[in-house]
Amino acid sequence: MNKILVLDGAMGTMIQKYKLTEEDYRGERFKDYPSSLKGNNDLLSLTKPEVIFEIHKKYLAAGADIIETNTFSATSVAMADYNMEELVHELNYESARLARKACDEFSTKEKPRFVAGSIGPTNKTASLSPDVNNPGYRAITFDELVETYKEQIHGLVEGGVDYLLVETVFDTLNAKAALFAIDQYFDEKKLERLPIMVSGTITDQSGRTLSGQTIEAFLHSVSHFPLMSIGINCALGADLMRPYIKTLAEKSPFPISIYPNAGLPNEFGEYDQTPKQMADIVEEYLQEGFINIVGGCCGTTDNHIKEIAERAKNHTAHQIPELPRVPNYSGLEPLTIYEESNFINVGERTNISGSLKFKKLIQEENYEEAVTVARNQVENGAQILDVNMDDGMIDGVSAMTTFLNLIAAEPDIARIPIMIDSSKWEIIEAG
Repeated sequence: MNKILVLDGAMGTMIQKYKLTEEDYRGERFKDYPSSLKGNNDLLSLTKPEVIFEIHKKYLAAGADIIETNTFSATSVAMADYNMEELVHELNYESARLARKACDEFSTKEKPRFVAGSIGPTNKTASLSPDVNNPGYRAITFDELVETYKEQIHGLVEGGVDYLLVETVFDTLNAKAALFAIDQYFDEKKLERLPIMVSGTITDQSGRTLSGQTIEAFLHSVSHFPLMSIGINCALGADLMRPYIKTLAEKSPFPISIYPNAGLPNEFGEYDQTPKQMADIVEEYLQEGFINIVGGCCGTTDNHIKEIAERAKNHTAHQIPELPRVPNYSGLEPLTIYEESNFINVGERTNISGSLKFKKLIQEENYEEAVTVARNQVENGAQILDVNMDDGMIDGVSAMTTFLNLIAAEPDIARIPIMIDSSKWEIIEAG
């Protein structure tokens, strides 16, 4: 990837400029729909396709090489807010066709244009409990996410996308469900795989995702997948992304993408950063050779993308560094083992075979004390935590799931990698 590719900007920001009403969102087809539909931007691909098509064309005219489909929330999980789960395939298919049509109009031999199928994070998280009184509870499971993502992927692929973009990742487990769904979909359909882009979001200046991972740990978590690119988008303006994009540029085996917000929102939730101001900051990253793909997120418009595209022409793309072939693991924080590393301490007191105390706690379903055993292991220097639930007197699948959900809610424990340990495949799979 020698040329810096330009991604489009925000869809929501551009839609707001049209000042659409509830009636616009409904269109003729949904004029009597019982739920309020204003704000369901993905639905506009069906009810106001001319608006979405025009936005795509504005970004292409501004110089974008890649445009995203209008499908950020087009999953059955997210569409449940509007009672529109049955529209998921149609939304993704028609959105992909609109973007495909726009790209085909603008593509030339010298400057081909591409469609990235936008796969958002959904509005539920597989790693965190929405109930502060029940940290082991999950509003959605990994398997449920896989199925909802497969439905979305099917529509996007049939509609003609060139790439799939798993974006605005705030929970890495959700992203891994999307990647697993992609794998399953192409295996089942016996289709050639499309290139996959992944973009995480650092939620604030703590430098972590919402589920608590550092950017390096996030990189390790998804590096098993052959990615077209990895990067960050949303939540922060370009000026606050420097340390994280630098880390990716230095440590990633994949090309790097960045599409920031137009600064941080003001007290009215609006974005004030001008195209020139944003491009000035982005150009510093281009000069330092951090970037392969650059675009914009919340608050950005075609004018922002035009300014960024002009700057990108004058710079060469990031070159992937030569990286050592070493084992990389991740909890909320990374663990890399080098040849010079000392012994790695594996905590085995959360293994039923290694601790009678832990075994008794699990048999009695005293998970609160069992979590304390895990915490003590980490505090005493464990760098990896071995979890084993093999015992004829307990339900190993249930115990493994419950215990891992509980320690995932404890950042001081979850910061280190987990070793899933069992002689039974169903328990490993549950883990």
